[in-house]
Amino acid sequence: MLLIPAIDLKDGHCVRLQQGDMDKVTTFSEAPADMAAHWLAQGARRLHLVDLNGAFAGQPRNLPAIKAILQEVGDDIPVQLGGGIRDLDTIERALDAGIRYVIIGTAAVKNPGFLRDACSAFGGHIIVGLDAKDGKVATDGWSKLTGHAAVDLALKFQDWGVESVIYTDIGRDGMLTGINVEATVKLAQALALPVIASGGLAGMADIEALCAAQGEGIEGVICGRAIYSGALDFAAAQRRADELAG
Repeated sequence: MLLIPAIDLKDGHCVRLQQGDMDKVTTFSEAPADMAAHWLAQGARRLHLVDLNGAFAGQPRNLPAIKAILQEVGDDIPVQLGGGIRDLDTIERALDAGIRYVIIGTAAVKNPGFLRDACSAFGGHIIVGLDAKDGKVATDGWSKLTGHAAVDLALKFQDWGVESVIYTDIGRDGMLTGINVEATVKLAQALALPVIASGGLAGMADIEALCAAQGEGIEGVICGRAIYSGALDFAAAQRRADELAG
């Protein structure tokens, strides 16, 4: 089980939001590259970057911070990036800069032809981010709820060659109320793709519950507020996940 620290970027700083609300923000570091180095030292095997300004603007807005993180991490671990990925040129620039995986969220739902083209042009590097509430997918920085069922969309995207799916329960994100393990497992069982859990990670019990369902196709979990607030010791949690994997 891969535990993936999240570095959410807003105005060049490392922050966390509650339920995607840009007005409910906590700043954890003004030096995101230092935070990346910290998680690397704690044993992280992948980093999850989100350009929050980019998610709302429709194009990346935190490029200096992203480049500084990539320079800090080097080739040690893969880095995935989401937020404002709306065209093939943006994907190409991100991959050329050293990003390993690009996460397409809103654009995958609103412009599926773009996702298909991205998978064709950049196979092996495209992750779909499905942000859902009560099983229905949300777009535009979680501000708009669609009528699309997450499972139905994921099945369609799977056929196009996406690498994996990040499933976020937006009702729980940043709230420390616990991962929606049941919904995540249900999605993973429906797919042949790896699923990465996200939204609401509260503590070690969530890690153990996800590890118990790892055989269903759950590859990892995004770690956000829990590791920044101290509710979860990242290094200890990764060690525990490794133990449970045998």
